[in-house]
Amino acid sequence: MITGNFTGLHCGRPWSWWGQVLFSLLAIPAIVASCANRPQAAIELDPDGGASQATQATMAPPKDPAAYYHFLLGYQAELGKDTEQAIDHYLKALDADPASAFLKTRLAALYFSKGQVSEALSLAEQVTEDDVRDPQILVKIAGLYAGAGQMEKALETYDRAIAQDPQTSDAYFSKGVLLVNLKRFDEAEAAFLSGIERSPNNALGHYYLGRIGLETKRFDMARGHFEQAIAMRPRFEASHFGLASVYVAEQNVPKAIEVYRAYLKRVDPSSKEIRQRLIKLYIGEKSYAEALEVLEQVLADNPHDLDAQLRVSLIYGEQKEYPKAISLLKQILQVRPDEVKIRDYLGLMYEQSKNSEAAIEVYKENLKLQPTYYDGHMHLGFLYYRLKRYPEAVPHLTEAVQLSPDKADPHLLLGLTYLQAEQYEDAVRAFQEGIRHNPTSPDLHFNLGTTYDKLNRFDDVVASMEVALRLDPKHADALNYLGYSYADRGIRIEEAVALTQRAVELKPDNGYYVDSLGWAFFKMGRLDEALKEINRAISLVGDDPVIFEHLGEIYLKQDQPEKAGEAWVRSLELDPSNSKLIERLRELELGDSMLEDRVRQAQRRVSEQPQAQPSTP
Repeated sequence: MITGNFTGLHCGRPWSWWGQVLFSLLAIPAIVASCANRPQAAIELDPDGGASQATQATMAPPKDPAAYYHFLLGYQAELGKDTEQAIDHYLKALDADPASAFLKTRLAALYFSKGQVSEALSLAEQVTEDDVRDPQILVKIAGLYAGAGQMEKALETYDRAIAQDPQTSDAYFSKGVLLVNLKRFDEAEAAFLSGIERSPNNALGHYYLGRIGLETKRFDMARGHFEQAIAMRPRFEASHFGLASVYVAEQNVPKAIEVYRAYLKRVDPSSKEIRQRLIKLYIGEKSYAEALEVLEQVLADNPHDLDAQLRVSLIYGEQKEYPKAISLLKQILQVRPDEVKIRDYLGLMYEQSKNSEAAIEVYKENLKLQPTYYDGHMHLGFLYYRLKRYPEAVPHLTEAVQLSPDKADPHLLLGLTYLQAEQYEDAVRAFQEGIRHNPTSPDLHFNLGTTYDKLNRFDDVVASMEVALRLDPKHADALNYLGYSYADRGIRIEEAVALTQRAVELKPDNGYYVDSLGWAFFKMGRLDEALKEINRAISLVGDDPVIFEHLGEIYLKQDQPEKAGEAWVRSLELDPSNSKLIERLRELELGDSMLEDRVRQAQRRVSEQPQAQPSTP
């Protein structure tokens, strides 16, 4: 059986553009200031922000008095975050002591921090060309090369530092970090093991070995090193993140949650990052009560934390406590009135509360703020579509198509809107335009085929469905549609059975697919199997006029006229407008006065019903 629930619409919500919005909003803070992109001159040796535990040699400042004087002034300017003044003094110091590798290295780092990469690399080249023997200077210069993307040169410079002092662990660790970033894990592992051999109590080395184990899916190794790093430095948050990630990778989320809860209990009850990760895990597990408990602690510490308030409102939405969600979202928007993503979710909450008009006003407000807001046009267009207000949906969906022509979703929804409005030629054009931009979208080809069916272009129906199935052999809707179409026309019956069987195998509880299979069996003459499948379809779908009409045909073929008449009358009670079935019932004299009275009552009941108003499903 072919239904009106076309591919692309699931459970009353649209596809990819809206289907992932909840989890992404729950998992990632929506109200965050973005960081400016800036090159990083050094390899990050400690992701926890602490100092390296390796013994570090101190680079010697210049000995010349004038150079040392300007170095001190420059260093003071650095502490005051006056980079320009620091550079000016370091240049004067370098004038007094032009051979100082220390000053060149310091200057190079400052240039790099300002994004003046060529100046930084010029100084780095001078240092590497000199006969520099200080391993700490070489490590810093290697970090500059790495930050500039000159990875092989960075590795060569790390090796020079190691050669100068094979017993200092910093060079091994810095080299290992770079190799991890390059995904050269075997070499990185060797570097960290060498560093740990020289600095056995270094938590950082164990942390990175844990990361290597995680990346290479050696989870036992990863777990062991993360646990060692935690034992050495309990406040080292990155190691806790790593250990939890191992458990998540092993699909043992409760153990990952346990890691974070232990940190909050024993180390730092107010750690923002640990709390955020714990909340994310709870939400992923749909443990909303536990997530709310942590969020309440966050808000107790900072009642004005808008990210926490947003997550609370989203969880209320998941718990179907829509009034609470709406109230909190409106409070957030009072502080951040221009946050269109939050207003989107407010609109969804109104929709879920069956307050479509309020949702429309919210979406319209977003478009006043951002007239070219793609999601705003899609949300408003989809809501109008669901309310069957097709003329109002079309302009917004057309605008969405123009804003993002390479996305399949706006073309799909625009085509479906025209299809439901019975503007079939417009629907064909919308689907074809979508296919021009997205030729590999099986949904666009499928829905183009359904539209061709409305125009009685059966060859085009078959061609479109076959393309959809080439693109996605498991496209259950296309399998069912094509199979039922063959069965209903009495052609290619064996293929019809095979197609509908594949659809049912993919979705065994879809009663409409089961009905299609039963109808194909009927057309093949396999009446017992047909009856079994049609009865199963009724048990899955309930009252459906087409399925009962099919049931009547089977009973008639089995020479059970009374049962056939009863099934057809039941079909007419559900759809009294089926005049062809009424005539057939009378021609075959399958109805009696009582059955015909039931049909008349159904017709009267339908005629007396007020015109149904569109509602939000």
